[in-house]
Amino acid sequence: MPERKPTAIAPAGPASPVFNARVAGDGTGFEAPAALPLLLAAEQAGVWLRDSSCRNGTCRTCLCRLVSGQVVYRIDWPGLSRDEKRDGFILPCVAYPASDVVIESIF
Repeated sequence: MPERKPTAIAPAGPASPVFNARVAGDGTGFEAPAALPLLLAAEQAGVWLRDSSCRNGTCRTCLCRLVSGQVVYRIDWPGLSRDEKRDGFILPCVAYPASDVVIESIF
């Protein structure tokens, strides 16, 4: 597993809820503040989810599947089709947790 360094530190504000995130398969868990994208929260906790590249939802390098829970996007159209969204795929670089989540790293 490659060591990753967060590219930005964006602390959650005092009113921002913190959810529990877990990686399906190995059960690794980390805190996921609602104010941070899941990928950044994982990196800050020392958890590797997937490689990443653009960090803006277009390259799809970090594509994962949301097994349970809810996420929200702060951009109009992340690089996912409607079918992919329906099937539970997420881009953790731009997906913010809205509840406790379980994420499956695919591929």
